[in-house]
Amino acid sequence: MATVTVGRENSDCIDIYYEDHGAGQPVVLIHGYPLSGRAWDKQVPALLDAGHRVIIYDRRGFGKSSQPTTGYEYDTFAADLHVLLETLDLRDAVIVGHSMGTGEVTRYLGNYGSARIAKGVLVSPIPPFLLEAGDNPEGLPQSLFDGFVETAKADVPAWMKGFLDNFYNFDVLGGKLVSEQAFQSSMGLALTMSATAAVACIPTWATDFRADLPKIDVPILVIDGDADRVLPYPKTGERLPALIKDVRLTVIEGGPHAIAWTHSGQVNRALLDFLS
Repeated sequence: MATVTVGRENSDCIDIYYEDHGAGQPVVLIHGYPLSGRAWDKQVPALLDAGHRVIIYDRRGFGKSSQPTTGYEYDTFAADLHVLLETLDLRDAVIVGHSMGTGEVTRYLGNYGSARIAKGVLVSPIPPFLLEAGDNPEGLPQSLFDGFVETAKADVPAWMKGFLDNFYNFDVLGGKLVSEQAFQSSMGLALTMSATAAVACIPTWATDFRADLPKIDVPILVIDGDADRVLPYPKTGERLPALIKDVRLTVIEGGPHAIAWTHSGQVNRALLDFLS
């Protein structure tokens, strides 16, 4: 099992599990909450067939990576990605994030620059800023995030079930684009994350990325579904073209938060066209 050590918690190493496949221009895939690198199962074969080297990893607290009680904020998430890129000595890389993983793409480019990065991709993005504030009236109230935290603390499996229902828009797409087996598989992946991460990640959804976005100096592709219930398109992807210098926006009609799975053909076409 390939891992890279990104820190320590008391006597234990904090290790990030990763897989490194193929050859060619490297593409690093960064999953979102509450899954793991397996969330990219429908993208990895397409990228390998197109001649790319593909690296997937489990973010701290998720999947096969360590499950520390600390580090669940975006400077640390971006630092974990930085260690992985440095350890593998990746250059001319494309970093692709989904959901929470788009925060890593954005904060990495804001903190570390683009010396190793050729392009970035934001799928179902969390930037620019989800929290309602005086200078961000488009945001969501703090009470909503507080309620999510309390629900997750009370019953993590029940919280995950409700979250994944909206992740896939299962009431609309179940039986059409999402099988019950796929849903249950996602539930199983979600429950491999630590209870700490399940709760601690929620406040990070209110991270302000507006200072990072003007620093991005590589081409960015945004792929978003206009029926996203988790990170609504008008509050996220729709706002990004005004905030990033070089951006291409692809909107998938009827797409939920989980477009990389439910609309994988459209996502893969947009991704491969951008990479070419």
